[in-house]
Amino acid sequence: MARRWILLPALALGVVWWWAVLRIVLVPESTGLAEGAVAAGGWGLSLLPVHVASARQRRPRL
Repeated sequence: MARRWILLPALALGVVWWWAVLRIVLVPESTGLAEGAVAAGGWGLSLLPVHVASARQRRPRL
């Protein structure tokens, strides 16, 4: 059940990002600051390195 509450907002944000990108590509003359900000923000988040996520520490072998 908790997984659904994480998946739904992620899916909604993905849909909003794709809407902004497609609007910029298909109708560039009528896009505004909101579409640009959403597209740039989503693209910027994709550039975060994966190794920033926390990981469990390994114990040294004796």
